[in-house]
Amino acid sequence: MTDVGITLETASARLALYMKAEARVLDNQSYEIAGRKMTRADLVEIRNGIDYWSSWVDKLNPVQRALPTPRAVGRVRGGRYRMR
Repeated sequence: MTDVGITLETASARLALYMKAEARVLDNQSYEIAGRKMTRADLVEIRNGIDYWSSWVDKLNPVQRALPTPRAVGRVRGGRYRMR
């Protein structure tokens, strides 16, 4: 738990709500979050909510995903090399 009282469970649940809202709105349907009806015109706000709650999930998640580090293979030719 953090000093603002948001837990991983709360952030994950809110993220799921916004993801569901985005899917519904993209299917030309409306969706309601906390008594507010969302439509396609609210897609920017929905995506901002996804970004916000996704960042909280990332901050609170004890297991961080590690992306593989790209490495160069072969010879450098003309200042370029192939990434794998």
